[in-house]
Amino acid sequence: MRQFLEHLEKARDQSPHTISAYGRDLDAFTDFLTRRAAGGEWSFEAVDRLALRGFLGEMERRGLARRSAARTLSAIRSFYKWLHVHHDVDIPAIRAAKMPRLEKRLPGYLLQEQVTALFAHAEELAESGELDDLRDLAMLELFYSSGLRLSELRGLDLPRLDLLSDQVKVVGKGRKERIIPLGGRASAALRRYLQVRESVAKLPGADRTAVFVGRRGKRLAPSTIQRRMHRFYDAIGADGMVTHSMRHTFATHLLDGGADLRAVQELLGHASLSTTQIYTHTSVERLKQVYNDSFPKGRKDRS
Repeated sequence: MRQFLEHLEKARDQSPHTISAYGRDLDAFTDFLTRRAAGGEWSFEAVDRLALRGFLGEMERRGLARRSAARTLSAIRSFYKWLHVHHDVDIPAIRAAKMPRLEKRLPGYLLQEQVTALFAHAEELAESGELDDLRDLAMLELFYSSGLRLSELRGLDLPRLDLLSDQVKVVGKGRKERIIPLGGRASAALRRYLQVRESVAKLPGADRTAVFVGRRGKRLAPSTIQRRMHRFYDAIGADGMVTHSMRHTFATHLLDGGADLRAVQELLGHASLSTTQIYTHTSVERLKQVYNDSFPKGRKDRS
């Protein structure tokens, strides 16, 4: 398993998040096989259809969501493909295992009036001139104007930020790079923040390359970014939103404004256009709601 995870990192250039998730999934799988053997010996070669079904059934009883179950099965199948190539282990039952049918979920996003309220609140806080408040406004502007993933924003380094050309170079999934333009408001917020950031960049042990840091100069943890974003959502009563919702909002508002789907795909860093197309469904649902609410003859309850 260690060799397989190293293969994902070095040969497949998978993201640390994917490698960590696959590692947890395979740990759970081997733990199940160990318990199933009741203290006896077992091997990956001996895994059969019943063992795989037993493991997936246990995950379902534990309340594992279908999406998580699909990722777990994907990890196991990828591991066995690697075993087949490097160790001549071929288990037909695993090759034939079907992925669970996933429910289609439309991504949550903010309405224009919510975005206006969100930034009004963030700008009011930033008037304090404090590092945290200026940084949070800059993060918010960058999330909304560029559609970055949390991992991309957190991992952003100063050399990749070009405020002269108003653009940022991002390293996304699969270590793929893309260049994204910055909005004028985002560039202005970043300039204000970076001036204050200099005061903590000189502290002992500070991360001098990270764009977004805390009061000790250390790169922000993902949980810190999530917590700060949730404070913004709570302040305007945007229930059910998560950090990733800003990325959904970015894409939805672009498409609502008439942006080309291929262009949105490039900006988001999606490998497949089908991934981007979910945002067209979001826009259609919004338009249906506007139609039903605004057009008298479109209402279902009309007399």
